[in-house]
Amino acid sequence: MTAPISPISAPVLAEPISLAGGAKSAGGFQEALASAIRSVESSGQQASTSVEKFLSGEGEELHSTILATERAQLSFDLFMQARNKVVSAYQEIMRMQM
Repeated sequence: MTAPISPISAPVLAEPISLAGGAKSAGGFQEALASAIRSVESSGQQASTSVEKFLSGEGEELHSTILATERAQLSFDLFMQARNKVVSAYQEIMRMQM
C-alpha cells in the first residue's frame, strides 16, 4: 500500500489582513509579504541544495530532486502571479478620479 500524496505547500498568507487596524495592518501586510518572500527563497535554496547533492552523488534521489525543483518553480510562479495582481490593483486605484 502506498502513502497518500501530500499537497505541495505554497506561500499563502497565514491570516487575513484587516484594513480596520490602520497602521497596524500595514505592518501585518509587510510581514505577510516578507514571510512569502522568505518561503519562496527557502524553496529555491532547497531545490538548489537538492540539485547539488544529486550532481555530486551524495545519495539524493532523482525524483526528490525533480520534486524540489518543481515545488520551487510553482512557488515562484504563484508568488509572481500574486505580485502581478497586487500591482494591477494598485494601478487601478491610482487611475481612479477623486
